Amino acid sequence: MQKSIEVEYWVVDEDGELTTPGSLTEISENVEEEFVPPLFELKTPPCETYADLRSTFVDQLDQVLTRADELDKLLVPLGTPVNGEQIERWPSERSRIQKRVLGTNFDYAKYCAGTHLHFEKRNVVDQLNVLAGLDPALALLNSSPYFRGERVANGARAYLYRKKCYENFPKHGQLWEYVDTVAQWERRLDRRLAEFTEAAVEAGIDKMAVEANFTADDVVWTPVRLRDEMPTVEWRAPDATLPSQILRLAEEMDAVMEQLHHANVRVDGTTGEVTDDEIVLPEFETVCDYVADAIYEGLDSADVATYLERMGFDVQGYAPVTRKIDGRERVSPDEAKELRLRYGELLREDVNDLLRN
Repeated sequence: MQKSIEVEYWVVDEDGELTTPGSLTEISENVEEEFVPPLFELKTPPCETYADLRSTFVDQLDQVLTRADELDKLLVPLGTPVNGEQIERWPSERSRIQKRVLGTNFDYAKYCAGTHLHFEKRNVVDQLNVLAGLDPALALLNSSPYFRGERVANGARAYLYRKKCYENFPKHGQLWEYVDTVAQWERRLDRRLAEFTEAAVEAGIDKMAVEANFTADDVVWTPVRLRDEMPTVEWRAPDATLPSQILRLAEEMDAVMEQLHHANVRVDGTTGEVTDDEIVLPEFETVCDYVADAIYEGLDSADVATYLERMGFDVQGYAPVTRKIDGRERVSPDEAKELRLRYGELLREDVNDLLRN
């Protein structure tokens, strides 16, 4: 089964100030600017095995970091920039429409950097349901508890997206319930597009402009998505973080996704478990409780940690950055710069370790 990684990293200069990627985006077709100037995205091509995914991801990062060194820039593996100046978007018609519909809540998205894992479509209904059931695994990569200097949650990025950005349009930005068929998922997408279009028209946007910039495939920002690209089922819940941690999660997620092709997948009770011949998902309401704990408490929640262990994750093997930088109610802009510089250097060291091993 093919799989790939997308990760967004903040770009900073030698003083820790947010800056633009510049010529970093010219390295290959697999790197590009994101929708805000200081954010940079790296995408691996589809890889058939985890070993190929690992080597491709590490080699691409090494190439980018070599160029970043030449430009006196660093890539920062944090879910938010912690604190600092106001971030603006690159101008686009799509963003303009989103801002009119979502209002000021849309601004929260400008401070979020995440990791997306793609898996080739196979047993799509099972894939969608299993990824929904595994959504609490976002806690394994929580990498910033801060937004604009204030502590908001163990996983600030997930909190901002789910609780703030799409607060008034929860079905467009929060986890969806399990499905019985792909057609059921597609009907949900059609309804979300209709709702968004109606809201845009009510906000004074021409309907043709909405239709030119949004489709049912891309009108939602839910943690689990069906994508026409590759084509894949995408899980986009975790934060950006250190590459070794992303790879660990990609390997363990991939193991579960491979297993569902020869295991029975069913929903039952409130515990959940992955065994050799069965993947048991908890009732959806229970998953939502685990997700809330994953966002607010992370791995400090014993319920989340034990649930993830039952679902096949080696929880002790993870070291969420949030645990290392948490502990203050407020981080000043200067302290945030120091954190960004420290973790930019740690990302370089992390890639060097991956190269050696």
